[in-house]
Amino acid sequence: MMYQDRKDTSIYRKALLLAIPMMIQSGIANAVVLVDNLMVGSLGTESITGVSISAQILFVFNLAVFGGLSGPGIYGAQYFGHGDKEGFARVFRLKIWIAGIITFAGILLFLLAGPFLIRLYLTGGGGSFDPELTMRHGLDYLNIMLIGLIPFALTQVYAVSFREMNHSFEPMVAGLISVAVDIVFNYILIYGKAGMPALGVRGAAIATVLSRFVDLAVIAGWRRVKSDEFPYLEHVYDTLRIPIRQMKTIIIKSIPIFCNEFLWAAGVAALAQCYSRKGLAVVAGLNIANVLCNLLNVVFINLGAAAGILEGQFLGASRFDEAKESARKLLWFNGAVCVILSLILIGLSGIFPRAYNTTSEVKELATWFIIILAVFFPLQGMMNTLYFVLRSGGKTVVTFIFDSVFSWTVSVPLAYLLCRFSSLSILVILAIVQGAELIKVLFGYYLVGKGIWITNLVE
Repeated sequence: MMYQDRKDTSIYRKALLLAIPMMIQSGIANAVVLVDNLMVGSLGTESITGVSISAQILFVFNLAVFGGLSGPGIYGAQYFGHGDKEGFARVFRLKIWIAGIITFAGILLFLLAGPFLIRLYLTGGGGSFDPELTMRHGLDYLNIMLIGLIPFALTQVYAVSFREMNHSFEPMVAGLISVAVDIVFNYILIYGKAGMPALGVRGAAIATVLSRFVDLAVIAGWRRVKSDEFPYLEHVYDTLRIPIRQMKTIIIKSIPIFCNEFLWAAGVAALAQCYSRKGLAVVAGLNIANVLCNLLNVVFINLGAAAGILEGQFLGASRFDEAKESARKLLWFNGAVCVILSLILIGLSGIFPRAYNTTSEVKELATWFIIILAVFFPLQGMMNTLYFVLRSGGKTVVTFIFDSVFSWTVSVPLAYLLCRFSSLSILVILAIVQGAELIKVLFGYYLVGKGIWITNLVE
């Protein structure tokens, strides 16, 4: 019994040691989004609504990059667990190519269809808001942010690979430095300090782009200066050629993950568009709520990601019993942590929206949105862990069904029908759509319990 207790503590400790630096990095990044939001929010409702719409569109790109890198990442974690340096290097090169292709496609899409995408969110009643001014602010922000897509994608290649080698500290430090740059230049460029012109929304975008170049410079420089700490990346740039025949299996496994992340993110954007039919006040209120919730959901997201990495290492080393037992424990651990997060959010729900220079209607909606999202945090935390555990064993088609297929066959149609054809308030609709996620948790729990994900992909 004492050995079992020590082993349990060990898996929690491993998960936390891996997840905490990622939480800090993501938390600080989201804190910067919060600061950006408050600064832009001081400019008026149209400014914050336009920026939030563009950010929602860019979120789809961010998740597309994450999804494109996640498939090779499964193999990266298992190659590391197996001790195969050359296999790890091949996977890194594949990530470079994937990130480059997604970035090129994303920039092209946003240049050609940016105005159309933003206008999709301006279909609801504007009330006292100016839709055309909101549109201009959204386009100003989006067009500048396109410059930062390249350093963002390359930074993710490094950060994901570092974490697969249990090096989550370095991406955290790079993120902290870039965050400091973002905060300083946000203040200078939004309000026109230190002799600079007041650029408002455009200043916020320029500051974010600068911080992304700094992030890339720090993390890539770290790998070069401290090359002895990263033997798995020692000769990674000897060539960028990838053996397609050897990579074929990885690419095939990666396609469902990429499609899943892209379609899931698009589903989130589609949900926001459905909710926007209830008015621009809803868009602004959801933005305020999501900024606060995203500050805390980094905890369960990164605990889930850490669980996926650890499970991948267990599977690569053929330690199947440990993988199954630790998956169950990390699932409930994440759910318990989310209960604490829910209580914190509910406590802040009446305070946080007051910091924004917006209407009382938007503030009241934001308060209730925060409470509703907080209630479902434990469900989201467990669902996140189930997803990463299933994916760690290469069950990418299953996770595709589990995640994005569910979004587009249940969540989005449900939100559309309720917003378009019912007289229910947006609060009731949001609660119904969030509650439907229970189906995914039950389905995922059954699959993880059956052990269908327990596979060594690299032996």
